[in-house]
Amino acid sequence: MVLGSGLISDEILACVQRSSPVVLAVPQTMNDRNAGRNEPLKKERPRWKSDYPMTDGQLRSKRDEFWDTAPAFEGRKEIWDALKAAAYAVEANDHELAQAIVDGASITLPHGSLTECYDELGTRYQLPVYCLAPPVNLIMEKSEEDGADAPDPAPNTRKEFQLKVRLSTGKDVKLNASMSDTIGQMKKQLHSVEGIEPCWQRWFFSGKLLTDRIKLQETKIQKDFVIQVIVNQPADIQN
Repeated sequence: MVLGSGLISDEILACVQRSSPVVLAVPQTMNDRNAGRNEPLKKERPRWKSDYPMTDGQLRSKRDEFWDTAPAFEGRKEIWDALKAAAYAVEANDHELAQAIVDGASITLPHGSLTECYDELGTRYQLPVYCLAPPVNLIMEKSEEDGADAPDPAPNTRKEFQLKVRLSTGKDVKLNASMSDTIGQMKKQLHSVEGIEPCWQRWFFSGKLLTDRIKLQETKIQKDFVIQVIVNQPADIQN
């Protein structure tokens, strides 16, 4: 072995080998950095402020755009579906359900948040904060029913039936409904029965979000079907 212009003796070489073991530097992979790190899902929802005052409708559109496009780039569809369901559960303050969904899909949370997570293959998934909680400067839109009240149809033309709604709390509620009723009107009725503010209610049928202006007849719902209602009651009011 040559160092500069001289030779290293066998004694010096042996000393160097004993005192300086060879270490190979291996680039750290994503799996290496997060191996063994899996924290329970935190109960605190993230608080954030939008760059501009955002309406509830704009927030829904922004979320729909993300869920429609994100799975097309990377990751597995079943994991994205699980994350979407978990995000809805988090917003409904059902953390037990959200944790069960995450565990069932073998999703790892290094920091206890859905903003950064990994599947069992080590693929990284990131959810924007607007998919997990509304901004603090959210503007609640007034439904068309908040304006001038439309005249009620004549009693002999209104055919009522029992509409079954299932709350995210697990409770089933039956409401008196007509096919000409709007979702906004049904939200008000649910508020009068259960005390749940209309702005806290999100109605879903066949996987589709029902906005206030949609009439029941447009949803193709039948009287034996069930509408899912996610109750998004602010945590500070619950406490």
